[in-house]
Amino acid sequence: MVMKEIYIECRPETLFPYFTDPQKMVRWMGSQVLLEPKLGGSLRIDFNGRDMVAGHYVEVEPNERILFTWGWIGSDTIPPGSSTVEVLLYKQDNGTLLVLKHSGLPDPRSHKHLAGWNYYTARLKLVLLGIEPGPDTFAAPTTNEGD
Repeated sequence: MVMKEIYIECRPETLFPYFTDPQKMVRWMGSQVLLEPKLGGSLRIDFNGRDMVAGHYVEVEPNERILFTWGWIGSDTIPPGSSTVEVLLYKQDNGTLLVLKHSGLPDPRSHKHLAGWNYYTARLKLVLLGIEPGPDTFAAPTTNEGD
């Protein structure tokens, strides 16, 4: 399992939509995003026109918790829906502790996903601090993350 914790100076109510609103998510992850944040709703993130993730929402507890499946379109190693991402938001002081747990990944791929979540949560924090994170260099179409 991959786990990432990051403290962001904003309320959970401010942070939550960045996982459920396509216009907000695309500011920190993906070039095109389809999100239907309800039980069974679709999740699709196109990073660069080649590397795309698909899954569906399993649980949505506003401002507290989101659980969705995750996998790479066209991958035999991590196909759509084969892993699970849980996002937990804990109010702390003047901000929120974001805890992200990504389970069901094959061991050889865990390090790549940890690097990805480190990169994208740092971009998310910048956006929430009002800083433009710049071009998404991590999503350069060189390799498919799943294979």
